[in-house]
Amino acid sequence: MSKLYFRYGAMNCGKSTALMQVMHNYHERGMQAMLIKPYTDTKGGDQVVSRLGITKQVDLLVRPEDHVIDLISHWIESNGAIQCILVDEVQFLKAEQIDQLFEIAVTGNIPVICYGLRTDFLMQGFEGSQRLLLLAHSLEELKTICRCGRKAILNGRKIDGAFVFEGEQVVIDGENQVEYESLCANCYFDLKGMKV
Repeated sequence: MSKLYFRYGAMNCGKSTALMQVMHNYHERGMQAMLIKPYTDTKGGDQVVSRLGITKQVDLLVRPEDHVIDLISHWIESNGAIQCILVDEVQFLKAEQIDQLFEIAVTGNIPVICYGLRTDFLMQGFEGSQRLLLLAHSLEELKTICRCGRKAILNGRKIDGAFVFEGEQVVIDGENQVEYESLCANCYFDLKGMKV
């Protein structure tokens, strides 16, 4: 039986770069890895984009209403067998889509390796991430550092350079003057004005 993996971390911890390295490793060994990402992630359009400037064309863009098992089955029928499924920005998938990825790993015997955020800029869980935390066979934290040098575990949202602590859960980095910064809990609360 193959496994469902969730590799998570704060913004700028190298999730997309790590995903592309795994894909390279499969291809280097003559194996086919499928790359998918949610349609919700408009950054890069139909490509995965790393902060290092590396890009990779995705095989499937998944819409919120899509049945993942059907999409992947149709893709395999047209393109041949795959040895791995890689998912970028997995937090944007729906819970039932995570269930389908779990089923693919278990019954289809194809490893599914998911990369994404655990929480949003308000410390709330994303639907896809919450389901993965319950179902994934393997959880791995990818680490990065805060501006102060501590381990970053949270994501601060900035609009026009100023931190904000209200708004919609999903606003894509780089759009409408929005950017994100990985923060430790101490800096997050300091910036939010909750000094103890």
